[in-house]
Amino acid sequence: MVVKKTFRLTKDGIAELEKELEDLIAERAEIAESIKAAREFGDLAENSEYQSARAAQERNESRIAEIEHILQNVEVIKAPKGSAKVQLGSRVKLKCDDGSFKEFQIVGTVEADPLNGKISDESPIGRALLGRHENDEVEIKSGPENLKYKIVDVA
Repeated sequence: MVVKKTFRLTKDGIAELEKELEDLIAERAEIAESIKAAREFGDLAENSEYQSARAAQERNESRIAEIEHILQNVEVIKAPKGSAKVQLGSRVKLKCDDGSFKEFQIVGTVEADPLNGKISDESPIGRALLGRHENDEVEIKSGPENLKYKIVDVA
């Protein structure tokens, strides 16, 4: 029995993947032209331009297949409404011990982008925050130390 994996994404995450898919499909013609031009250089076994173009085609097709698979098995994360409980889709504002603030949105693994404040529900920070409420104190292990935060806002 095959278990179907569901990918949890926000509407914005789905839109980003659809845009990427559209761009990759548009690149197909350009890559095909590169392959055609490289073939004209002669011996394909020693033709680095041809090998490079074929590798680009394989990467492109692989990513197209991956995105199509994700989009066929997507579950939309609906933004929680009026809940002070941290859940998938929540935007969480944390106050650090030093008085500074950090903001995160809890998303699925496919959409995670820590540099832009989107953290996976399966990451250490995401797991520590899920199910918590405003004003809860949270301890997150970060490398050799434990960092303490207070949840000041859940949206």
